[in-house]
Amino acid sequence: MSSTTRDYYKILGLSKGSSVEEIKKAYRQMVMKHHPDRVPQDQKKEAEEKFKEISEAYAVLSDSQKKQLYDQYGHAGIDSRYSTEDIFRSADFSSIFGGAGGGFSNIFEHIFSDFGSDIFGSSSGRRGRRVGEDIQLKLSVSLEEVNSGTQKDVSFQRYDNCSRCSGSGAEPGSSMITCSACRGAGAVRAGLGFISFSQTCPECGGEGKIVKNRCKQCVGRGRVKTKKNLRITVPQGVGTGSVLRLRGEGSFAGAGRGDLYIYIDVKSHLLFSRDGDDIRCEVKVSVLQAILGSEIEVPTLNGKVKMKIPPGTQPHTVFRLKNKGIGNLHSKRPGDEYVVVNVNVPTRLSGRERRLLEEWAKFRKE
Repeated sequence: MSSTTRDYYKILGLSKGSSVEEIKKAYRQMVMKHHPDRVPQDQKKEAEEKFKEISEAYAVLSDSQKKQLYDQYGHAGIDSRYSTEDIFRSADFSSIFGGAGGGFSNIFEHIFSDFGSDIFGSSSGRRGRRVGEDIQLKLSVSLEEVNSGTQKDVSFQRYDNCSRCSGSGAEPGSSMITCSACRGAGAVRAGLGFISFSQTCPECGGEGKIVKNRCKQCVGRGRVKTKKNLRITVPQGVGTGSVLRLRGEGSFAGAGRGDLYIYIDVKSHLLFSRDGDDIRCEVKVSVLQAILGSEIEVPTLNGKVKMKIPPGTQPHTVFRLKNKGIGNLHSKRPGDEYVVVNVNVPTRLSGRERRLLEEWAKFRKE
């Protein structure tokens, strides 16, 4: 999101309520004044920052919907609804500069995606070879596996370096030729009106060379799709929504591999519910066990344990079993298990049972 906190109207030298035409006129004048190619070398950095600032102000104030949000709520209204890219994507810069085409979303990609680079027209330097794509997988695990940590086997499709051409995309024995579009530079000049900038050559993808005879195995792509089998470690204590990142296990492209992201989904359990590192279960006891007290077996994630029920235990009483929960993802310290005791009241009584209970009730004057 934008780092700009100054008033957008003041940035363009306007007052609130200015018309669309006044906003366009002010922006044209500011761009002419602060374009980095129109200032001395020692002022370029400052001009770049100013140029980004006034372009953002125009992108908001020239859009009726964004302008309404900004007028009503200020920066908070814009920041809560739009990312930086969204701010620029729909802005109509072409009307400012005589109907120049190209679409600002494309310009945004090359100009505003990396504020730390030489984004305003450096003719040197190509953007470099592309790194492979990241891959995302969903992995379901049981609560028992979360409790102990486990290893799981996963299979997925990814792109690997072509073994025939070693990733060049060219048929072995054939040569690559210099790209005619960029003349080997890997970048070309583009512009929007009087704004000019450097962007990756669309013909060679920034390589500076193109394939003359394409590899028969990868058809010039330099990579092929393969199946990958991988055994991964699921650490103790993960939860639904946890993400495991395996660096360099994604798809391959010229500059290297992307990453593999595994999104954890913990399956529902028949006995236990989970609350962070704690778990909760329910057990049933008879009326006599609740009245007289008893020792019962209670399930845990590591097997059954014995638990004492004191005399006079009431329905829905909760008992705590310390350290019988799930080990914390970071500290490994286990949580607790909470056992809810419910009393199982019989629905059928024999004649003798009924007489005994009636006699007991008289004795207690109930």
